[in-house]
Amino acid sequence: MKKHILFFTLVSFITLISGCTATNNNNNNNNNNSSEAQGKVQEYFPIKENVKYVYEGKGNEYAAYDVYIDYIDYTSGNKVQQRTNNGGSEIVKVLEIKDGKLTKIFFKGEIYYRENFLDVDEKENEILLMEPLVKGTTWTLKDSSVRTITNTSADITTPSGNYKAIEVTTDSSNGKTVDYYARNIGLVKSVFNSEGGEISSSLSKIEENALFTQNINFYYPDIDESKIVYQNKEVSFRTNETTKQVLEQAYKDLIKDKIGDSVTTNTKVNSLYLKDNIVYLDLDNTFLKEINAGAYYEKLIVQSIVNTLGQYYNTDKVVFTLDNKPYESGHISMEKDGYFKVDFDNTVEATQ
Repeated sequence: MKKHILFFTLVSFITLISGCTATNNNNNNNNNNSSEAQGKVQEYFPIKENVKYVYEGKGNEYAAYDVYIDYIDYTSGNKVQQRTNNGGSEIVKVLEIKDGKLTKIFFKGEIYYRENFLDVDEKENEILLMEPLVKGTTWTLKDSSVRTITNTSADITTPSGNYKAIEVTTDSSNGKTVDYYARNIGLVKSVFNSEGGEISSSLSKIEENALFTQNINFYYPDIDESKIVYQNKEVSFRTNETTKQVLEQAYKDLIKDKIGDSVTTNTKVNSLYLKDNIVYLDLDNTFLKEINAGAYYEKLIVQSIVNTLGQYYNTDKVVFTLDNKPYESGHISMEKDGYFKVDFDNTVEATQ
């Protein structure tokens, strides 16, 4: 789709014509023709939690975007998962600072759910910035694009202020991209030039203590009407809060007011994740004890949970287990790896 082709990433533009990103082949050629190195990579790409970076765009409707911090690897302190939203699409990427390099090690588009990809073994290995931070440092990407530090003290003006920045120029068959990194800030501006003209993204502001918010439909049974209803609720995530814990609490808070404490008091979510386009949910056995429901009501409860998670992860299959064993209640019996199907028939929006 056109909006996907024209979508910018935070550190470099997605190639506008081919829509693909380049990865590094570690075929480096360092030509240090500046007298002194300008510090370390981490000084020009600080990793901070609960921060929102807002970029103003020119030349294309998708050049403006916001960046949120989903997860940080606090063990190493050098790996961060960013979420970029340009109003038309969302992408997730993992960036790592290691061995004097800032490297994009994971990239995935159209991710509208929160999932921790910090340890996913899908190495992009595209070097975005590399020491020594001197003019002339050059490296080559897998698509034969050449990336070079072309200035270590560029004067850059953005809506958020004026900066002295390191200028990194990428020459490719599709055009030229110039990225600017400021000390203690990170990426402050990107400019893409091609035969189609110039497109730029400039840092407008940095919001501290910023939360990433989503509007999520939560489904629950209306036993009086023998149907499933849903209510849309705004849910907020802090950096490193798991989707499991946030959705669990949001669901409990909502349905407590609707159907009481029967399925909320002690039930715990052991795990929740998406794999191969299937949602995997594991609850503890307290769930069955607390619902203590007849066959029809139990079916509505299970279907409500399946609909909530299936819609959130944009899939129609949910493997629902109890303490890592197939769902078995006497009313419902599932085989190993058996899944429930999302079903929105007989569901309506709840009246306020």
